Amino acid sequence: MSRIKKYTTYNYFILLIFFVLFGCNDNETKLYKIGFSQCISKDDWRKAMDHEMQVEASLHTDINLTVFQANENIELQKKHIEFMINNGFDVIVISPLRPEPLVPLVEKAYDKGIPVIIVDRKINSEKFTAFVGANNIDVGRNAANYIASLNEKKANILEIKGSDNSSPVIERHLGFHKIVKSEASLSVVRSVKDEEIEQRMPQILDSLSVKPINFVFAFNDDIAYNAWKIAKSKGLEKTIKFIGVDGLNGSNNGIDLVQNGVLSATILYPTGGHEAIKIAMKILRNENVPKNNKLNTTIIDYRNAEIMKNQYDRINKHQNDIEIQQDRIKKQEQTYSTQSNILKVLLGLLIISVLLAAFSIYSAYNIKKKKRELEIRNKKITVQRNQIKKIAKEVKISNDARVNFFTGLSHEFKTPITLILSSIESLAENKAIKDSKLLSEVGLIFNNSKRLLRLINQLLDFRKVEDRKFILRASKTNLYQFSNIIFKDFEREAQRRNINFTLSTNNEDLSVYIDRNLMDKVYFNLLSNAFKFTPNNGEISIEIQDKPDSNFVKIHFKDSGIGIPKKEMDNVFLAFFQGSNNNKASSGIGLHLSKEFIEMHKGSIEVISKHGAEFIISLYKDKAHLSSDEIIYEADMVDSSLLNSNLDYEDDSFTEPLVVNDEDNYSVLVIEDNLDLVKFLRTKLSAEYTVHFSDGTNAIEKALEIIPDIILCDINLPEKSGFDICEILKKDLRTSHIPTIILTALNNKESYIKGLESGADLFLTKPFSFAILAQSIKTLIYNREKLRYYFVNNVHSIDDSSSFGSMEQQFVSDLNKIINKNIDNSKFSVENLANDLNISRIQLYRKMKAIMGVNISDYIQNIRLEKAKNMLINTPLTISEIAYATGFSSPNYFSTSFKNKFNKSPKAFRG
Repeated sequence: MSRIKKYTTYNYFILLIFFVLFGCNDNETKLYKIGFSQCISKDDWRKAMDHEMQVEASLHTDINLTVFQANENIELQKKHIEFMINNGFDVIVISPLRPEPLVPLVEKAYDKGIPVIIVDRKINSEKFTAFVGANNIDVGRNAANYIASLNEKKANILEIKGSDNSSPVIERHLGFHKIVKSEASLSVVRSVKDEEIEQRMPQILDSLSVKPINFVFAFNDDIAYNAWKIAKSKGLEKTIKFIGVDGLNGSNNGIDLVQNGVLSATILYPTGGHEAIKIAMKILRNENVPKNNKLNTTIIDYRNAEIMKNQYDRINKHQNDIEIQQDRIKKQEQTYSTQSNILKVLLGLLIISVLLAAFSIYSAYNIKKKKRELEIRNKKITVQRNQIKKIAKEVKISNDARVNFFTGLSHEFKTPITLILSSIESLAENKAIKDSKLLSEVGLIFNNSKRLLRLINQLLDFRKVEDRKFILRASKTNLYQFSNIIFKDFEREAQRRNINFTLSTNNEDLSVYIDRNLMDKVYFNLLSNAFKFTPNNGEISIEIQDKPDSNFVKIHFKDSGIGIPKKEMDNVFLAFFQGSNNNKASSGIGLHLSKEFIEMHKGSIEVISKHGAEFIISLYKDKAHLSSDEIIYEADMVDSSLLNSNLDYEDDSFTEPLVVNDEDNYSVLVIEDNLDLVKFLRTKLSAEYTVHFSDGTNAIEKALEIIPDIILCDINLPEKSGFDICEILKKDLRTSHIPTIILTALNNKESYIKGLESGADLFLTKPFSFAILAQSIKTLIYNREKLRYYFVNNVHSIDDSSSFGSMEQQFVSDLNKIINKNIDNSKFSVENLANDLNISRIQLYRKMKAIMGVNISDYIQNIRLEKAKNMLINTPLTISEIAYATGFSSPNYFSTSFKNKFNKSPKAFRG
């Protein structure tokens, strides 16, 4: 370890030398980042602004200027400003397109302490550091004063404004009109936007006989030039004087147009590019700068156009000379930097060489020392390894002891189970037992004993596979005949459930070398799973494909069941794996054993899941892949006696037993997919109740069809859980009144709470006492009958003021409210009532029959008669008026109905 530390220290020392040699530039003058967001990029005036900024910035070696072009895209300009805020720019310069959109971002930068300089156009906020730009009100005033100075008797002016609503447009207009109003000789006859001149200016020029135009004031030189072109097309360019704004130098710009006689004058509008950079530098040097920095403007006409042009040309020449000198200085700096770096590298290499020589001497000394340390460490590792081996051996002995105990215990289970099976078979064959219920329970014990025996056999096979104690005993076997024998064992189950079960091959004479006992287990596991997860009326097939040009034969086991989720395909052959869509009870080792047995044959198995599951087994067709110890020679007589198998299929499928309806009995709907439990409950409950069954796939439809008096529901079901079914039925007005008992093997607080949340009336855990279940059913039905009795005898007191919590009580309250609202309407029918309740007429009849035990028509009539009875006692109305007031079509019909109910006519009742 000391050698490593010293070596690391040496590396740090070399790095320190590099930092000393090449890091000396870190203390140089700080480089400031200035960002400029330009709103418009295409016109010459903006390009002049950009150029002035870049020239001024080039004069300062401590400035890095970045120009962002927005191209009149406000959203893009916002992104540029956001980027500058988030990336450490020292000063942000902004030329906004309009006064409002950028306000939030400008204020955000200002609040974060970043200096913000606004150029040319203003914004609707005072949260900025400085403004640089010409006084646009002065620009408008100068234009108007210039027109007034030309001593025209009467000057009619066409004003052409910019199309946007920026501050220059607004202020130039205000300044211009302020002078026009004060001068009697000036009159603005038209004011149009630049986007309208191609359409409107020809019309204005054509109407000159009415009001001739003497001057055109355009808000920039480009607009003025376009207006001049339109006037020229009309032959009026000599009679109208054009005045623009900007005063740029260059071809077809303001000064050039004045010199060429196109424009009478242009108003100088400085860009402010130089000034913006100068103010930025003052801010960075912590100097005080004014908030508003106004730039001077002037009139350029034929008198000073030549002078202005010469000045601009000289400035441009000086700028070009400066740029050339800067390029030369940069090249000299680069040369100096390169030479300096080379010198530093050479010096560094010299120091490193000296250090490496010293380190090599030091390393030679340490190698011997480290060698001794490694020898000591190796001895310690050897001792630790021997200790680990000893502990591992002890753990293996302990683990083997536990596994052997488990295996021995499993073997011990087999003997009593075998005795139980033998005794039950004897009982079933005893003709003295004639009680069908007793025979049914004997069959239940027999089936579950066989299931337990098969699970124990699978566990023992799993133990053998894990210990590699299986010995392959392959013999030559006709594959089709072998498959056909097992196929026939499952035919009865396929016929019972109407499953299309087929076996096919393209070569009935094909023989392969297989261990018949092991392959029988593979066939059984695959077919057992296929029948377990395939619904009634489905399809299961075994297809043997022999391709002459292949060394393998493929056996396809295909079903139309629930399939396997794609994400779980790689896990189906893992021991104890249970699929997320598997609600069937299983050990989880059947497919694992099948894969192990097939691989013992040097074959393979794969799974595909499309519209069901398909398992494909690949086996060699010859015996070259097997050793001589793995082959036995026996007759190719494939029958069940040679297979050593017990093909007792675990019948987990559901068959609904015949239901005998007895209207005197209460009805029970049992939702359960375990056939043995279904048979058990049918035997126990059918004496007192009319019992209906569902395997869970049609539970909701079944409940809505029969409207049972009570529901027993398991949790683990094929499609929906018992919680989901209970919640759906409890929220449905048609079935919300039905008491529900949840049956589950989950015995935890969370499951109990979830059951109550779903609306279940009772939660029983398996294994449950049938006596408790039977009493629970009776108690729930009795409580419902008490509630029905209360409803029937208190129909008039159930209204909004009643404190009822259940859906049924609310239903009765709504029902009474609608009937009482229409009590005087003789045409109010059951159909009208059902429509008002948003349910069908049939559903209303079933609901009322279940809750009240009465016909809905009789219920409506009883309310009418009770209302009439109260009116006879408490009102002076005549019997006819009361009859019509309670919705009877005639007094005679009312009298007859009243007498049938109260055994007195209305007249006799009133006395």
